[in-house]
Amino acid sequence: MEKQPSENAFGYQLLLDLYGCKPGVCDDLGVCYQFLDDIVHVLGMEKQAPPNIFRSDAVRFPDKAGLSGWVPLIESSIVIHTLTLKDFISIDIYCCRSFDVSKAKSICRQFFNPQHMDEQSIERGMDYYKSDSNYHTVVVSKTNTQSPSVSVSQKKDPVVLNR
Repeated sequence: MEKQPSENAFGYQLLLDLYGCKPGVCDDLGVCYQFLDDIVHVLGMEKQAPPNIFRSDAVRFPDKAGLSGWVPLIESSIVIHTLTLKDFISIDIYCCRSFDVSKAKSICRQFFNPQHMDEQSIERGMDYYKSDSNYHTVVVSKTNTQSPSVSVSQKKDPVVLNR
């Protein structure tokens, strides 16, 4: 039974370690790019830009041969690192709203067919929404075409920028 996400958290991070992945997949730029592109839609997230994926220099770093990639999200990011020698993949999904962990694990299984998968879930920013925090608030209202004057105040006294 999966733990229900806390409503007090600012963000939710899922860390997946995939062991014994399908041979060749850890070095396949196309498959890993497609994974990053597809998982965004599966989890109902929104990309800020297309995925970026890079091959590690296997000559300089033979124990790190593989791929690293990420897709920036409106909600945060999804990151993948592969290690070809061990058929190992680590995936980090961080989002400022809760998401379906079972869907995330399912798409990982579909793309990489790991023999074993470890997971860790972390709730981030547990004090972010506290009313007694020192976070600042900025309010912008457009009233004319002049540039607004900016000042910073505590959350209890929001800043109002008049334009």
